[in-house]
Amino acid sequence: MKKHVTSAMSAGAADAGTPVRKTGMARLWELALREKALVLGACTLSVISSAAAFVPFIVVYYLIRELAAYFADPANLNAAYMTRLGWIAFAGAGGAIVLYFAALMCSHLAAFKTLYLLKLDFTRHIAALPLGFHTENASGKLRKMTDENIEKLEGFIAHQLPDIAGSFAMPVITLVILAVFDWRLGLASLVPILLSYLVQIIAFGGKSARDFMNKYQTSLEEMNNAAVEYVRGIPVVKAFNQTIYGFRSFHKTIKAYGAYCLGYTKEFETPFEVFMLIINNVYLFLLPVIVLLSGGARDYGEFAFAAVFYLIFSLSLPTSFVKLMYVSQNGRMILDGIERVDATLDTPPLPEAASPKTCSTYSISFENVSFSYKGAAEAALSNVSFTAKQGEITALVGPSGGGKSTLAHLILRFYEVSGGAVKIGGVDIREMASEYLMSIVSFVFQDVFLFKQSVLDNILIGNKNATRQEAVAAAHAAQCGEFVQALPQGYDTVIGAKNVNLSGGERQRLVIARAILKNAPIIVLDEATAFTDPENERKIRLALERLIKDKTVIIIAHRLLTVRGAGKIVVIDQGRVVEEGRHDDLLSAGGRYSRMWDRYAGASERGIGGEAVPKENAHV
Repeated sequence: MKKHVTSAMSAGAADAGTPVRKTGMARLWELALREKALVLGACTLSVISSAAAFVPFIVVYYLIRELAAYFADPANLNAAYMTRLGWIAFAGAGGAIVLYFAALMCSHLAAFKTLYLLKLDFTRHIAALPLGFHTENASGKLRKMTDENIEKLEGFIAHQLPDIAGSFAMPVITLVILAVFDWRLGLASLVPILLSYLVQIIAFGGKSARDFMNKYQTSLEEMNNAAVEYVRGIPVVKAFNQTIYGFRSFHKTIKAYGAYCLGYTKEFETPFEVFMLIINNVYLFLLPVIVLLSGGARDYGEFAFAAVFYLIFSLSLPTSFVKLMYVSQNGRMILDGIERVDATLDTPPLPEAASPKTCSTYSISFENVSFSYKGAAEAALSNVSFTAKQGEITALVGPSGGGKSTLAHLILRFYEVSGGAVKIGGVDIREMASEYLMSIVSFVFQDVFLFKQSVLDNILIGNKNATRQEAVAAAHAAQCGEFVQALPQGYDTVIGAKNVNLSGGERQRLVIARAILKNAPIIVLDEATAFTDPENERKIRLALERLIKDKTVIIIAHRLLTVRGAGKIVVIDQGRVVEEGRHDDLLSAGGRYSRMWDRYAGASERGIGGEAVPKENAHV
């Protein structure tokens, strides 16, 4: 592959000397002409094919002339001449088909190469974007960009470009033909062609058409996102005896999409009818001219032959121009899709340090860290400072929405801090290479994701170089051994295969096994035990305690019993650190944590939460 369709890393850069990305049709043509030789070859062959398609019509003209000349004496017809004309017509029709096929071969090769490079660059770029980008952009939206927006470019290059070339060549071919036969009738044929171009420009090239297509694409993206969410939530929908109408977001997006489709149909109904009326009735423009000119014709016979030819010729026009109409419609849709892809490509990845640093110790320190989400009215974090020491567990607790998960995300540079610094071993994480930072942190997300692969392959994602024995050992450490051995093929069972269903807790433990296998010096657990029962949670805690020697462990939890033995508990509320210390010290202080513990212990005693809190620690 000689060229990349786009340079993801330079996209959107504002530095002097960096070329500004083209927009509109210029961008679409830039992408289409990346494989210039193949595309120009396809367009040239399409033009020649369009010219060849007129040959049978011209042959019909000469056949009619020959038949008319010997109408009274058919025995004198020149059979050889008639046969030769027949073969010429056959060669023209066959040549048009073969040339168009060759044009499509070239255009498809160009389309596949361009598509491959654009998808490669797009996926590389979104992989290089901070993880925060992916939490803010739904998977349905990115899937649509990759599968539909980019895929439609293939149709434009492979099919529509040759049609555009052929359609725009038709007026030129018409001018040539009218110069050979009767220029007056030729001009009469050219008038409806030019009118059809004008109708398409007015209908599909205006601002209202662009605005409508933008809204249409947005509604399609929203429907895709809602569809993905609906499919994932079908068990909940069925459990509460709901239907698609009960799942309001999905129902709303379907109705919005339907409304835009109906609006599209109504808005372009009249231009479409006018276009079809003109292009399918070219003879209506010819007949008045034929009537006007027939009376003054010097050679009535020649004029009659020319009139017949142009009436036959007019029948060949609709096919190419109907293709051009669909090219105009699809071109606007493709262009809007490419603009959305470019908007993602213009999202810059986090800057990498020119001279990346590494660290020799793994304590994590937050130094006056502040952070605000894009578009948020209030800061998510404000001047947060604390240290998570190597070799002990640091627990982040507090009410929902207080900023606990945001703090964990900042460790992996999901987002860039607005103020202050996050340091590991005294080194600012912005001075580390992203790949290195990822290698020293194991993150177990609250939302579990397992690939449709074997249990073993899912665990080996943590460390592709690990052996089967090491993966199995990690699974046992995460308390997975018992349920994995009960699966049909054990560790070789494909997750998601027929009759293979894992509970939420089992899926969570497999993800923990993946993190254990990675054996990174820093472990971040975001509600990692949310789906485990008390017995398995206790086993996982014991496993983690054996694994945290010389490691930094950060746990985010709402179940306070989970973090009671942590070396440090940091209470986060409204984006600020309100307390920090050990469990007993915080209880003695009688502050925010003590009140949280009292509420938690009281709920447990009343049977809410399913856990019993030891009386000596309840302080109820």
